[in-house]
Formats: sequence, structure tokens, C-alpha cells
Amino acid sequence: MRNPLSEKVVTIKPSGIRKFFDVVNEMPDAISLGVGEPDFDTPWHVRDEGIYALEKGKTFYTSNAGLMELRQEICKYYTRKFNATYDPVKECLITVGGSEGIDMALRAMLDPGDEVIIPEPCYVSYLPCVELADGVPVRIPLKAENEFRLTPEELEAAITEKTKIVILPFPNNPTGAIMEREDLEKIAEIILAHDLYVMSDEIYAELTYGKKHVSIASLPGMRERTIVINGFSKAYAMTGWRLGYALAPAVICEQMTKIHQFAIMCAPTNSQYAAIDAVRDGDKDIEVMVRAYDQRRKFLMQTFREMNIDCFEPFGAFYVFPCIKKFGMTSEEFATKLLQEEKVAVVPGTAFGDCGEGFLRISYAYSIEELKEAIGRIKHFIDRL
Repeated sequence: MRNPLSEKVVTIKPSGIRKFFDVVNEMPDAISLGVGEPDFDTPWHVRDEGIYALEKGKTFYTSNAGLMELRQEICKYYTRKFNATYDPVKECLITVGGSEGIDMALRAMLDPGDEVIIPEPCYVSYLPCVELADGVPVRIPLKAENEFRLTPEELEAAITEKTKIVILPFPNNPTGAIMEREDLEKIAEIILAHDLYVMSDEIYAELTYGKKHVSIASLPGMRERTIVINGFSKAYAMTGWRLGYALAPAVICEQMTKIHQFAIMCAPTNSQYAAIDAVRDGDKDIEVMVRAYDQRRKFLMQTFREMNIDCFEPFGAFYVFPCIKKFGMTSEEFATKLLQEEKVAVVPGTAFGDCGEGFLRISYAYSIEELKEAIGRIKHFIDRL
């Protein structure tokens, strides 16, 4: 009997995040700090719109690109928040989460052998999506001493004649690093000089602390070269609604929509109606959540200092990325023993790229009470080492 499986798919490793998440689900009294999911409920006024859509029987297909009213609100939002202007008719596509947008953009743009630069540590989907689109991933290991920012020198050194796309994963999962305007301006110069495109994953754009997010699409000459990926899961606590969007030049968005049309048809209709209310009236909800995340962020940073654990201070997303190299264990060994002995789940840094070795990702999208209990167990574990 012939092999039923694609060799390309078989060689792709499963997510390192889900491995620990699945173990925790079967372990009584375990605390998980491993999943990047807000602990807040979706704001009630957003849920109410979803319920109302169901009550009114709005369970039909929308257009492939999504409800026009939602696309209009998203484009207004990006102009209002990030000074980047897009046409809701031709340059906005509603997706099933941000991850679908990443996949579609790469499939729409890559020919076999095209290279995609991926700064790591980073979100786990970029590399497999590049490989599934027959592209060639080129990794840049980011450094803690550079605050995990992508430097112009690192980017320039990675570019070849086959480079087509640079992924900008900022605010960053797992490090919490950000790129400020002056950082992006230097990157934009290189992008323009080499005639490249950018995929800017801005899913955490609203979750920044003291420094507002800047979209590279707002810089001169970059709008025509940038595919913005964003969504509702993180900022609006809407993970299960499975709704994202892509903003891209019309020539790219048209081809992404074609892939979306054949693979998905359209994003969930009641989720789209709820999202209209979220993007239109959700600013105050975001402010409340950001204040809570910031409090938790400060608590963890203070705790790590007291425990004498080195940790880069994050200014975005809701993760910390402490260094555990001094304990003489790999990230996988540390995380496994911590789970087995103290029933606390964190994610090994290597789940986000080889350069994550010696680090752990800890999510602070959990209550202060849960964080305190988990940190107490971690301290107990470290004291025994």
C-alpha cells in the first residue's frame, strides 16, 4: 500500500505550545501559564451583538471578503489608531483568525524557492506556513542584549537575491519586544532598497505598555509593500470567535481572497457582526485589560528580580521570557521538571525557535492570584535546584 501522507507535511513538527497544554489538561491541580489566551470574558456588549445576530437569523454566508460594514470599521480603526489608510473594498479581507491571514498571504505571494526572513523567537506558525507555501525560511536569531529587536545589520546580512518577504512579528510573541518608529524607519530603508515586502503581524498592537505601537505600513513608501495581519482574539478577548483580518495592497488582497474563497468561503457570520461592535466601541474595554496586564507584568518583573532571575522587560503582548541558563538545564528539561514536580506549565523557549534555548515563555494573561500561586511553586522548585 502506497504512503498516504505528504512528505512535506510529515516533516513539520507539531507545536511545542500545545504539548504542555495537553498534559496540563490531564493533571489535577495544575496551573498553566502556557497559553496566550486572555482570561477576560469577551465584553458583554460584543457578545450581545453576536447573540442578536443569531436571534435575527443572520446565519447566512457573507461575501468572501467579509461584511462590508466590518471592513469599513476596520479601515477607519487603522486610520484612527495607526495612521495607515486602506480601501475597505479592495484592500481588506476578513479571515478565520490571524493565522489564516498569515497562511494565505504566504501562499498568495511565494513561488518555490522564494526566501522569507523570520526573526526568532517568534510565533510558531510562521515557519511551517512558509514551508507549506514552498518558500524557504531564513531565520534571524534575535538577541536579548538588543531587547529582542530586529537590527538593520541583522536584516541586511540575511538578505539574498532570493529574499521576497520579511516577517515583522512585533509586538512579539514570546518575548514581548516591540519595534519603535526609529527602529522601523531603519528597517524600511532596507526593505525599499532591496525591493522587498513585509508581513507585519500586529495581533498585539493594542497591548503595549508606555509606548504606542507604530505600524510599518504608516511609514513613507511602505503601505504598498506591507501586508498587515491582525485580529480580535487578543485585544478584545475573542479567541473562540475565530476572527482576524488582513490589510494589503489590492493586487495581493485579491489573490488572498481567491484562496480564502476556495478554502474557507467566509469567516463566521455572527462573529463578524460582534466584531463590528468591538472595533467601533471597544476602546474602553481594551484600556481596562491593558491596565490589568500591565499590573501583572510589573508583578512578574519585580518577582524575577527578587528571585535573581534575568528577564528582559517586555513592552508589548502579555508574555515574559525569563532566562534560565544558569540552572544548567535545557528549556525543555526545566519546563518538564517544573510541570512534573510543581504542576506548573510554562513553554520552553525552543518552541519559538532554536535561539529560544535557555529561556521560558510565561504568559501573564492570568489573574494575579493564579500568578502568585504559580510563582510560589516556581520559587519552591528553584530553591531545590
